[in-house]
Amino acid sequence: MATLTVLEFNAPDGADKALEVFQDLQKQQLIQVQDAAVVSWPKGKKKPKTRQAVNLTGAGALNGAFWGMLFGLIFLIPLFGMAVGALMGALSGHFADYGIDDNFIKQVREKVTEGHSALFLLTSGAVVDRVIDEVKQRLPKFELIASNLSKEQEEKLMAAFGEEA
Repeated sequence: MATLTVLEFNAPDGADKALEVFQDLQKQQLIQVQDAAVVSWPKGKKKPKTRQAVNLTGAGALNGAFWGMLFGLIFLIPLFGMAVGALMGALSGHFADYGIDDNFIKQVREKVTEGHSALFLLTSGAVVDRVIDEVKQRLPKFELIASNLSKEQEEKLMAAFGEEA
């Protein structure tokens, strides 16, 4: 079973630092990072910058279309108005099939704002207590938003975006 996790930081570079920590934890075989994406929203900018951690992609990785659609759903709704709102409502329903519900989207949208950053992780196989200890020691203060995906949801998600689970 994979877990889609979002770590939110109240600094634009917090997610980049967190990604380095998770890459190191993966090297130590304490967690398998199947894919990751970083959202950074510097102060004074109208919208966040996003990037997929392409060096982590592999058989279990999501493609850029997934991240693009998810970030569009989370961050662009207020910019487009009602016409696109209906389309985004349909996409929101589609993501719910994969364990990403309206509450998840709302929480991320409310918390990842100007001056903040977020690390989106798709992980599995965590040695939970060791990962928690390392994260607490090595990362600045952050807030955790998580959505667990069942194996079936993960397979649907991969199939929906042209990837094999």
